Amino acid sequence: MYRFYRVCFNQWISFSKGRTLFISAFPRASNNSSNGIDTIRPRRAILYVPGHDRKKIDKLNTLKVDCAVLDCEDGVAANKKIEARKVITEIAESFDFGKTEFAVRINSIDSGLAEDDLISVLNFKKYPDTLMVPKIESTDHISWIKDKMKSHFKCTNDSKKLNLVFFVESAKSLLDLRQICEKAIDLSKIGPFRFEGLVFGSDDFCADIGAIRSEDATELLTARQLFVLVAKSFKVQAIDMVHINYKDLPGLLKSCEEGARMGFTGKQVIHPSQVPVVQKAFSPSAEKVEWARELVKLFEEHQKEGKGAFTFRGAMIDKPLLLQAEYIIKMSEQLDD
Repeated sequence: MYRFYRVCFNQWISFSKGRTLFISAFPRASNNSSNGIDTIRPRRAILYVPGHDRKKIDKLNTLKVDCAVLDCEDGVAANKKIEARKVITEIAESFDFGKTEFAVRINSIDSGLAEDDLISVLNFKKYPDTLMVPKIESTDHISWIKDKMKSHFKCTNDSKKLNLVFFVESAKSLLDLRQICEKAIDLSKIGPFRFEGLVFGSDDFCADIGAIRSEDATELLTARQLFVLVAKSFKVQAIDMVHINYKDLPGLLKSCEEGARMGFTGKQVIHPSQVPVVQKAFSPSAEKVEWARELVKLFEEHQKEGKGAFTFRGAMIDKPLLLQAEYIIKMSEQLDD
């Protein structure tokens, strides 16, 4: 039986006028303090773009998406893989991503295509901000990434480390996730990457366990909760499942709100129309930020007076809630929209 120690609890805080505000508890983890979730760039929405499709890539200039993932994996047919590497190389040299994070998703390690993808990525004149690796199954896969990157990565400056985000897409991967994350954290200290996040690959996960994907995704509830607990225990981001029906924006919003309540920090998207809905849902509202700033201000005043816990808007406030408020403020300061 797997045991998880630093669990991220959720609390409901009552507002005046009978309203309620949900705050995700501040993540407490074994990860290095300099690699905390509050210091990692926001990835409220990560948008997949087929790496060979120049037309779709060009449209990124019109979007304000947090993270654009140029894809070599699922979004690219087998006979387009080489073309995708070529196009992504050219895009890396010429395209202005602005404030959007430039990420590349390579093929899975077991596919036999990953090393060629990685060689291509690490020979760009401009490196991507982030490397995304699907279907991580074991600590050996993390060691493979470190070894191959050390072999092909020309830059040895620690400040030029690539961010690493990897995908959990099977029962084995989920059950072994704590050991996999521990390995990624350890290798981040000496390797060419900085482990920053996890992505839950719901459709592959369903296929692996023989589940049938439903609209409300109840068959994935336990897996998603476990996934979030492990991610937050290591202070890395937890990116939620794709909402496949990209035309169903009300359903997308409902899924986002559920994910945010569970502790997810962002969501995968497959169409530009999903971006504004997702990014708004995973952003602190003006009301939340105002609550947090006022709480921090009053907490500091009470500390100067030598007082401990106090009542604020009908709720008893102590140090744990202060940490939650500080997290909300930090995240709001990183967001442009």
